[in-house]
Amino acid sequence: MIVALAAAARLSRPTPPLDEARARALLADDYPDAQVDRVWLAADGVAALARSGARALYLFRLGDAWVARDLAWTDAAAAPVRDGRLHLRLPGVSPRLARPALAGWTPETT
Repeated sequence: MIVALAAAARLSRPTPPLDEARARALLADDYPDAQVDRVWLAADGVAALARSGARALYLFRLGDAWVARDLAWTDAAAAPVRDGRLHLRLPGVSPRLARPALAGWTPETT
């Protein structure tokens, strides 16, 4: 019985896709002083990229949790787009997790 309970505890819970309100709330948890100017959501609902002044805030699903990282906005805006996916370079984040297909991605460079 204990083995079955331990196995069940490792199963991931379903995580609903992100919407803009949820993305803003999750980013506010990790970056409470950030003023989010705009949010781009991944088409599949598993990531979001937000502009906060000179910073880009990247939010992505990892298992059944959400993880946030930041980088310079100029780096995010200059990231290449290949096959409809933005290729962000984030230290400590697998490239597989840093390639969102953002809906409506048109970065402002100013």
